[in-house]
Amino acid sequence: MNDEKIIDKRHLRSLKTREKLLESAKEVFLEEGFQKATISQMIKKANIGYGTAYVHFEGKEEILIVLMEKVMEKFYEIAEISFLPKTKKDAEQIILKQATAFLKMAETERNMMQVFEQAIGISSSISNKWKAIREKFIQRISEDIAYAQKAGLARPELNHKLAARGWFFTNEMYLWEIVRNEHHDSVDDITNTITAVYTRGLYL
Repeated sequence: MNDEKIIDKRHLRSLKTREKLLESAKEVFLEEGFQKATISQMIKKANIGYGTAYVHFEGKEEILIVLMEKVMEKFYEIAEISFLPKTKKDAEQIILKQATAFLKMAETERNMMQVFEQAIGISSSISNKWKAIREKFIQRISEDIAYAQKAGLARPELNHKLAARGWFFTNEMYLWEIVRNEHHDSVDDITNTITAVYTRGLYL
């Protein structure tokens, strides 16, 4: 029993150290950007030993991937909104709600998303991670379209996987525009327009 308590305490300490390092790394990435950030700066800010840090992560890329997963989980919760429309109007309302929440999340997470974009352009492992995240979203959208087709709401002749890719890439394009502060219209204007174009082309 005592051994178990010791192991539990060690495990808890290890988790706290990992979280401390992740928090410090986030601050360093936001201050320095991906390219200039170093794991040494993160370790120093977290006030932990070098050896301890490398027990948890191999380097800054691995740390950023974990931070990326944490942020993208918030986006993925939006994609997971229950999609059980009874009519075309129901579908349009759910899709509009998702698209708006998705792009508003890009505004909320702009600073970290800027770090991610920089890293995607530099690191192949982070670029591959983004591709995997993208495919996860596309798969979820594809399932929603297939459901709508089976329910007789969406055009059955359209390839639901291709339609899903098109819809995600449209949202992704605006996501990066928002992250870069390059968008000229409000999020609501953007989502109302793209949702109308998408649903009127796909739904019966």
